[in-house]
Amino acid sequence: MPSHLSMEDIYRHACEVIPGGVSSPVRAFGSVGGTPVFLKSAEGAHVVDVTDRRYVDLVCSWGPALLGHAHPEVVRAVQEAATRGLSFGAPTTAEVDLADLIRARVSFAEKVRFVSTGTEATMTAIRVARGATGRDVIVKFAGCYHGHSDALLAAAGSGVATAGLPGSAGVTAASAADTLVLPYNDTDALEEAFATRGEQIACVITEAAPANMGVVPPDPGFNAAIRRLTSEHGALMILDEVLTGFRVGAAGWWGLEGAPEGWAPDLVTYGKVVGGGMPLAALAGPARLMDLLAPVGPVYQAGTLSGNPLATAAGNATLRLADAAVYDHVDRASLVLQDAVGAALSEAGVAHRIQTAGNLFSVFFTEEPVRTYEDAKAQDTFRYPPLFHALLEAGIALPPSVFEAWFLSAAHDEAALDRIIEALPAAARAAAQARPA
Repeated sequence: MPSHLSMEDIYRHACEVIPGGVSSPVRAFGSVGGTPVFLKSAEGAHVVDVTDRRYVDLVCSWGPALLGHAHPEVVRAVQEAATRGLSFGAPTTAEVDLADLIRARVSFAEKVRFVSTGTEATMTAIRVARGATGRDVIVKFAGCYHGHSDALLAAAGSGVATAGLPGSAGVTAASAADTLVLPYNDTDALEEAFATRGEQIACVITEAAPANMGVVPPDPGFNAAIRRLTSEHGALMILDEVLTGFRVGAAGWWGLEGAPEGWAPDLVTYGKVVGGGMPLAALAGPARLMDLLAPVGPVYQAGTLSGNPLATAAGNATLRLADAAVYDHVDRASLVLQDAVGAALSEAGVAHRIQTAGNLFSVFFTEEPVRTYEDAKAQDTFRYPPLFHALLEAGIALPPSVFEAWFLSAAHDEAALDRIIEALPAAARAAAQARPA
């Protein structure tokens, strides 16, 4: 497109050729208002828009940029892979290497199947669960987002929450009929579901630590209760770590909670960080379940671009570089920013809670604990758009939805954090002055 066009001009034309002008709904600024920012480059902790304006980035590509944008070693790995070909439609040793890296981090992950998106990973996990159990019903929790496959869109978070949609048009009643949606963090509801429909339930799928309705960590013992009940009733537990996997720690959320407590899910899904910013996701678990997948077993799954050589190159480089020092840096940067956000909002008199899951955090505009999707929706969401735009004007890019986590990276140094901290008081005052529509 011509370089002289304004952001508004670009967006207007984008809307003429792309539904909503974007390729994923939450990018459209639907819940915060205004014109979405079109980016042209990124490096370290910063992104640059098409007008050459530079922002400190707290989106980090919605998670993958753990090391920071355009990390030289990751870029070099992709460039070298590209010289050998972009796609083969055949096995590569890079897939094997990346599977070995995942196995080294996650003890119960005996085998790994690569796909291109988190949606494919969770969809495949559901299919394996149904194939393994011979049952049809799946249990999910309100506010947990597991991609946009038909059966999993009921009461989802993320972009569905942002748009205020109950699910999606185009999802048939038959598709939704086998999905049982329960309140998150409600062990009693889960026990009742198994008591009444246990013989029909193939699996329970849950975000390891939900971050698509804002960050709503599991109550102590909730994930362990899912593990116990699924085991007792012959169902599978699927832990969705598309967002948390390899971001909140070397072994994801399971490494922070499941490993110390001595439990493991039957299947786990990964995305985002595992591909280092390239389109890549994965399903992993014990061989007895993973070998149900074709060509070994009867559960069919395929993808021409699955395990793409450029994506696996980025994933290998990212996981090799993501050492203890990286996680320590991101954890410390997150704590600094959480404290600064909380102090600014308190000074402005804005009721709020900051909730965390490892180094992920989000701000809720309420003083009450947020344990469920209903709690998340009950906050003063009208305060987020002015906060968002005040920070955007100051050169800070937040997720354009109150129902999302804030992300940091190993590239967020003291200078980047100081720039955010300097902008927070004015943004907090803007939130304080907001009024419901």
